[in-house]
Amino acid sequence: MKILLIAPSWVGDLVMTQTLCKCLHQRYINCEITVMAPFWCLPVAERMAEVHEVRELPFKHGELALFERYRLARALAKEGFEQVIVVANSFKSGLLPYFSAIPTRTGWRGEARSWLLNDCRKLDKSTYPLMIQRLAALAYPEGATLPETLPLPELKAEPARSLLAAFNLSLEKPIVSFCPGAVYGPAKQWPVRHFAKLARQLLEKGKQVWLFGSEKDAPFCQKIIEEASDDVFTTAGSNRAVGQDQVGYVHSAETALRMLAGHTTLTQAIDLLALSEVVISNDSGLMHIAAALQRPLVVLYGSTSANFTPPLTQNSRKVQLDLPCQPCFKRVCPLRHQDCLEKLMPAMVMAAINELID
Repeated sequence: MKILLIAPSWVGDLVMTQTLCKCLHQRYINCEITVMAPFWCLPVAERMAEVHEVRELPFKHGELALFERYRLARALAKEGFEQVIVVANSFKSGLLPYFSAIPTRTGWRGEARSWLLNDCRKLDKSTYPLMIQRLAALAYPEGATLPETLPLPELKAEPARSLLAAFNLSLEKPIVSFCPGAVYGPAKQWPVRHFAKLARQLLEKGKQVWLFGSEKDAPFCQKIIEEASDDVFTTAGSNRAVGQDQVGYVHSAETALRMLAGHTTLTQAIDLLALSEVVISNDSGLMHIAAALQRPLVVLYGSTSANFTPPLTQNSRKVQLDLPCQPCFKRVCPLRHQDCLEKLMPAMVMAAINELID
């Protein structure tokens, strides 16, 4: 059984898509799954044991590129795929399957694309309240009862010895990893001052703190560093592929605060996150990666809800207030106070960390 999977554009959604891949392998023991994904998501799919092949989806975000999609689809038509599953929700994502004429074209209805998919399903949100259930359902015939226990994502990590040398990192002290970014919007992002206070407390406990994220997250992470300590240093690395940029870090008497955001590839971040004693994260793609690496995890929820996209691991704590205005699922706080995160205090997060570590 050869299956083509058109992946979503969000890293976290792709991590959860591994459950779909596992369900497909349970249903078709010897199936071969090829994942097509945007280039920024490829490292995630490459670390899934269930995926036979990973290919880049060569289109820019929002780009129609109708002729290019048709030409790629006609090439796919010659490869013998028996089913294509479209996880992405856009109209454009249905064009490749349609042009390729793959016999079974499966996906949820949306953006007027029902005529592109011949196995196009109407989503009943009450039947599948969790994102992971909506993904897993695509592995089975429409209306089928899902397994009582769904297999969880489980990414592979590679040994990180060369990365430790490249970034001048040490394992002498326990690592607490911060993932302070939130691509979706600031309504999901815990404030700088809270991250900084928590970092200072962890440094005093003899931990080291590593900050992860993309280049867009780097300014936010740098503000955390500046608030957490006045003693800022830089150390030279090698090159971007192996961490050759300038990597900022802060020394305290006992440990260090290290800023890796914008300096690692996603592949490198996966392998370094796997070394964490505990990970502190907003509801983000890196949160789902940390969960799939089975790292102890504390997740901070503001505008979103753990009832839809919880960390898919038993070894986690969810920290969230219970305000009348949440969850609103907005990118920016519509009330302009962001109380759901402003009033979520570092002491609450430290208590969750202590529970996990103890």
